[in-house]
Amino acid sequence: MADSSGRRRFVIAAVITGAVLFAVGRTSTDSEDDVVPEQVDIPSIEVDAPLMELGMTKGGDVELPPYEEPKMAGWFKHSAVPGDEGASVIIGHVDTKTEPAVFFKLKQLKKGQIVRVKRSDGKTAEYRVESLEQIDKNKFPTKRVYLGEGLRLITCGGPFDWKSREYRDNVIVYASLVRPVRASAG
Repeated sequence: MADSSGRRRFVIAAVITGAVLFAVGRTSTDSEDDVVPEQVDIPSIEVDAPLMELGMTKGGDVELPPYEEPKMAGWFKHSAVPGDEGASVIIGHVDTKTEPAVFFKLKQLKKGQIVRVKRSDGKTAEYRVESLEQIDKNKFPTKRVYLGEGLRLITCGGPFDWKSREYRDNVIVYASLVRPVRASAG
């Protein structure tokens, strides 16, 4: 995604996100019994990754998965639990200084492809990709990402700005719930 300087652009989205989530009353997990997502599976781009919880830093940034764990993605815990009502947000790096990361192939997703999120209650939420957009980080679509229904997968993309040492864009995948959450098959 980007070095620490790249987090500054995420700050604007994080601050707005906090205000939006406060306005709609979703400031913590609303799922029953503290259910959390544990794994994201996207067969069409060979992603089968563990999820960690991401919050917001004291500085107002949305936390990012650690660069030291490039195959780890993170669920923004102030968004909906996948399979529950509301928008659920999962963030992953596109690459690190030395290797591709979990969402390296995210921009290859096509409409109709399936994304599954396994939850701590043994159930799996299944989503169908509806659309993908690549957008300048300065024009991050906060309301479209954090409000409404469905799953949003976010990473960096577009041209790399060597001066700021960050990608200029975000790649965002929007997906809709296919069927009610069901027990995982094994």
